[in-house]
Amino acid sequence: MAEAGKIKKISVLGSTGSIGVNALKVISASSDKFAVNYLTAGRNVTLLIEQAKQFHPKAVAIADESQYRLLKENLSGTNIEVLAGKDGILEIAARQDVDLVVNAIVGMAGLEPTYRALNAGRNIALSNKESLVMAGEIIMNLVRKGGQSLLPIDSEHSAIWQCLAGEDQASIKRLILTGSGGPFRTRPLTEFKDITPAEALRHPTWTMGRKITVDSATLMNKGLEIIEAFWLFGVEPEQIEVLIHPQSVIHSMVEFCDGSIKAQLGLPDMRLPIQYAIGYPERLPITWEKIDWAKLGALTFEAPEPVKFPALRIAFEALKRGGTAPAIMNVINELAVYAFLDGKIGFTEITNAIEKALTEIPIIDKPSIEDILNVEPIAREFFDNFAR
Repeated sequence: MAEAGKIKKISVLGSTGSIGVNALKVISASSDKFAVNYLTAGRNVTLLIEQAKQFHPKAVAIADESQYRLLKENLSGTNIEVLAGKDGILEIAARQDVDLVVNAIVGMAGLEPTYRALNAGRNIALSNKESLVMAGEIIMNLVRKGGQSLLPIDSEHSAIWQCLAGEDQASIKRLILTGSGGPFRTRPLTEFKDITPAEALRHPTWTMGRKITVDSATLMNKGLEIIEAFWLFGVEPEQIEVLIHPQSVIHSMVEFCDGSIKAQLGLPDMRLPIQYAIGYPERLPITWEKIDWAKLGALTFEAPEPVKFPALRIAFEALKRGGTAPAIMNVINELAVYAFLDGKIGFTEITNAIEKALTEIPIIDKPSIEDILNVEPIAREFFDNFAR
C-alpha cells in the first residue's frame, strides 16, 4: 500500500458501474489522498469519457471494441492512452504503477483481471465476488504467495473484516452474514412464478446494479457471499450462517468462542465499505448521511426460508463439493439472471437451471485457472439448451 502521507495511486476497473461510480465519489471526496491512474468500463462510453475528463488518468480501456473510435476521438488532445477489448482491460489490470486496483467489474468478467493484477503484484480492493466464488483457492494462493492485500468491498465482508480487527482467528465461532431478504421476503411461494423483472429490480433498501439486485431477490447474492466469506476468512462452511435483517443497518456479525458478538452498523450505502477498503489502514474523515438513532426504529431479524429461496442451499452444496462446482453455479446463475431480465425464462427457473447444471456438467476436482475460465463456454452451451 502507499506510504503514510503519500498519494495513493488507484486503478478502477468497472468505473461506470454502481460500485465504480461510488468509488470515484469516495476518491473525489478525498482528492488530496488519491490519484486515479487508470479507468476501465464495459460499454458505457459516455460516462467513461466524462470520468476520464474529470480524473485525467494515464489510460482508459473499454471492453466494447465498437466504442473505441468514439472514446479515442473524445479524448484526443488529452494525452490519455485509449485501449479496447478484453486485452485492453487485462493490460490495465496488470499495470504496476498503482498502489491499489479496485475491481468493480460485474460478474465472471472480473475474474481474469483479478488474477492478472495479483500476478503483477498489485493490492486489490475487491467488489467482484465472482473472483473468489469461481477461483477462491487459486486467488488466495496468489495472495499468500505474493504477500499482497485483498481488501473486501462487499458490505457484509467489510463488516466481518472490521469486526475481526485485533481478534485471534482461533476465537471465531461463526460468521453471521446479514441480508435484507430482498423484495420477495414476504411474498408467498405460490406467486413466485408470476414475478416480473421490474418487480425483482425494486430492492427495498439498497441501490445497486441490475444483476446484483436480481441476485438479492433470489438470495443467490447471499449464496455467493457464503463462498466469498469461506475464502476470505478461513473458516469452515459450518461456521457461516445467513440471517435476514430487513432494515439493512447491521451489515454482518461475528460470534466468538466466549459467546460475545460484534456487529458493524451503518446506513445501506456502499460508499462506506468502499472508503474503508481504499483508505485502509486509515479511516478516511469523510462523512455521508448519518444514522439518526432516535428515528431509526426497531431492528428485526428472521431466518431465511429455504424452500422459497433454495439458492442458499445450492451455494453451500457447491462450496462443499468444491472443484469447479462453484464456478458452474456462478456462470449459470449469471446467464440465467440476464435471461430472466430479458424475459426469456421465469424467476424460479434461475435456481432450477443452476441445480440442473450442477448435476449434468462434469466437475473438475483440482482445476487450473484455465479449467475455471473454460467453465464459461461449457456452461453457456448447457444454458442455451436449457432456455430453449
